[in-house]
Amino acid sequence: MHCPCKPAEARRAVERAVADRCRVTGTSCDRESVADALLVVSELTTNAILHGGGVTDFRVDVEEPGVRVSVSDRSDALPVTEEPVDPHGRWRVGGHGWPIVCRLARDVRITGLASGGKCITAVVPLS
Repeated sequence: MHCPCKPAEARRAVERAVADRCRVTGTSCDRESVADALLVVSELTTNAILHGGGVTDFRVDVEEPGVRVSVSDRSDALPVTEEPVDPHGRWRVGGHGWPIVCRLARDVRITGLASGGKCITAVVPLS
């Protein structure tokens, strides 16, 4: 399977997985919940590219309680949250992705990989 290594590719993979699941189960897709899942996967893949040496693996599963996305990268460094304002009182550019992931996802786990790097898995509720 092709690894969606760009945020747009990862978003499309999540959209397809959710649409397939909704079609198979005969349920409607909650647009706000899908939008949350798309934002989370976009942030995780972007962070892997900017801070983790690139996306090395990507997985998406749709099951109760929602969309589970896993993004692996080459870095062992854990995500950090910085204050939105620097010591001089100026607003920082960036640094909002990890707090967004933690706010929208119900379950976020970071696992170190035996080959080096890490995998971040987040579950975004679909209801």
